[in-house]
Amino acid sequence: MNQTLRVTGGLRSPTWYETATRWTQLTLVEDDPQTFDLDFWLRIFDETQSNAACLSAGGYVAYYPSKIPLQHVSRFIGDTDPFGDLVAGARARNMHVVARVDPHAVHANVAAAHPEWISVTSGGDLRKHWSFPDAYITCAWGDYNRGFMSEVIREVAANYDIDAVFANRWSGHGVCYCAHCSTAFRAESGYDLPRQKDPHDKVWQAWLNWSRRVLTELVAHWNGVVASERPHGRFIPNIGNSSMLEFDLDEIEKYCPILFVDHQGRTGVVPIWSAGRDGKRMRGAMGDRPIGLITSTSVEEKWRWKDSVQSPEEIRMWMVDGLAHGLRPWFTKFNAKVPDNRWIKPIAESFQLHARLEPELAPLHPTAEIAMLDPSTTLRSWDSDDRESAEGHEFGLYHALIEARLPFELHSDLDVSDEKLDRYKLIAVANASFLSDAQCDSLNRYVERGGSLVTSFETSLYDEWGAQRADFGLSNLFGASVAGQTTAHAKNTYIELSTKHPLTAGFGGAERIMGGTRQIPLRLHDGACSEIPFRFIPAFPDLPMEEIYPREPAAAPAAIAREFEGGGRLVYFPWNLGEVFWEVLNLDHSTLIGNAVRWALGARPRVEVRGPGVLDIATREGSDRLSVHLVNLTNPMMMKGPVREIIPVGKQVVSVALPEGMAGASARLLVSGLSPALLIADGRVRIEVPEIVTNEVVLIDFAR
Repeated sequence: MNQTLRVTGGLRSPTWYETATRWTQLTLVEDDPQTFDLDFWLRIFDETQSNAACLSAGGYVAYYPSKIPLQHVSRFIGDTDPFGDLVAGARARNMHVVARVDPHAVHANVAAAHPEWISVTSGGDLRKHWSFPDAYITCAWGDYNRGFMSEVIREVAANYDIDAVFANRWSGHGVCYCAHCSTAFRAESGYDLPRQKDPHDKVWQAWLNWSRRVLTELVAHWNGVVASERPHGRFIPNIGNSSMLEFDLDEIEKYCPILFVDHQGRTGVVPIWSAGRDGKRMRGAMGDRPIGLITSTSVEEKWRWKDSVQSPEEIRMWMVDGLAHGLRPWFTKFNAKVPDNRWIKPIAESFQLHARLEPELAPLHPTAEIAMLDPSTTLRSWDSDDRESAEGHEFGLYHALIEARLPFELHSDLDVSDEKLDRYKLIAVANASFLSDAQCDSLNRYVERGGSLVTSFETSLYDEWGAQRADFGLSNLFGASVAGQTTAHAKNTYIELSTKHPLTAGFGGAERIMGGTRQIPLRLHDGACSEIPFRFIPAFPDLPMEEIYPREPAAAPAAIAREFEGGGRLVYFPWNLGEVFWEVLNLDHSTLIGNAVRWALGARPRVEVRGPGVLDIATREGSDRLSVHLVNLTNPMMMKGPVREIIPVGKQVVSVALPEGMAGASARLLVSGLSPALLIADGRVRIEVPEIVTNEVVLIDFAR
């Protein structure tokens, strides 16, 4: 085991988080105090080269001898202090330490003593835990979190050598109908609590805003509690890959210098690239602050086999894709007992890879010519249970860009200032239905300044509160207006290649391709100078079979392509292209999206990668240096976990444009350690990567 001390500085300082780059989380269960092997876990800290730990402290169960009335201490603790022992072991290794608390549930005796702390159903009943009926769900917005949990956090921070407190499941589980929430919400909004989740309903919108404000204030309050005992300390809220939209991010940014995205693995048909998407999404909203990716050792499916072990190859691929897009690795093990140790090797190897790459990549900054607009204004209005279906448009566009091998970032629509947008040559917007007038103005100015835009369907059709506009907020950019009701649930629809255009290339002589299931009729503006590469073929039956033929010629625009005086370009698809591609994954739709983005970019991409397989590509840039991180997603089960084996892909050719003023270059392959073949010609550097197993990093140094 590696016993080397790995934290070089910053312990117990306000900038402790800068050197907290590899995280071990041990989530204890109630009987662990009498059975867990402390020495084993200290060896895990060493083998994984972890320099930070997140350790179970209190909340639902305390793993230290708490003196707070009604704080449930593990029934098996005896005269031990497992939390304290783990903290001491981590600090002896110069590791950073974060204490984990879980406020989401309490035992029955607590509910009996303080029913006002418990979440209430719409029927007026105290909300029992959905999984463990002897427990009760707490109200996140009232005195349980603000009062009781504040004392727990204070006690932990006062008595243990920690850097921060991390809270799991702290932000509630749907609308709570307790007396406190009813009174507080009515006082602020004038409404009774909503009874339905409807993003277009003003009461639901008001509740979201009230919840966002109260929970954001709670983060600030708990930060103050921690800092009162540990001046360098912070409170870090657990934030899921989509729940970050539930808070005021400007305020979160003030208090949380490091954040962690809780997306522990794949469920159902979630693709491997979702780990990297988490990194892009958090960075797009929170800037360059450090972000960790919480990865579970267990199988992450809805049936919650939390004591299981995920396949080693699945763990490797998930962590590697997060690493490629700037996420710091964090693994979590539920239950300190280890009946199945198959997770140890892939976790250790992934952490060791990060330790090896970190010195080279940490000084570089993520860069891309293209950004997908993360439609936060649209998605934050959806409850988390429904958000995945609302994100189908984005998932489709994201996957098509992966297939097109176009490096790109995600950028939150909550910050569309001119300065931020101008970092990119092109903004791709899958379907940002809800956009404010200010957001629309920003996108209009972006195109006027020479930026390009690719978008589809209902983008800008509603304002930020979900109220439908009379016309698109971006109508002037589209050169078109809404001309009628959106058609929905359409079957057997087609779009015709109406003219020769770069958007119609690559379809092998086809005259028409599949259309969408939802379409918006348009009226083109006079004098808008638009090209119409595709037109809708009017709907015709899909049964009886003898009736499956078009009755009328193609007419209505199915794609609009425009060029502007300032050099900007626009492509607009008035149908649900991203959503239907995500559902069907038809090759023609992938080709269409790739064509649109390449044409709108207006020039050859700065980074191109050619070769077999499916790759997720991330680029980083520093002074006279560029890295191209290639993650091998090629697998017959890339869309379904667990991956059972890693399938290497053959030779890849990476082509990068020489920066202005540069005439030479050298390159290294950081993962394999090989020296690649390199050719400089026509203003570009051409590098051959002979093979990729899980991933490879091409590091290029430019010379004048």
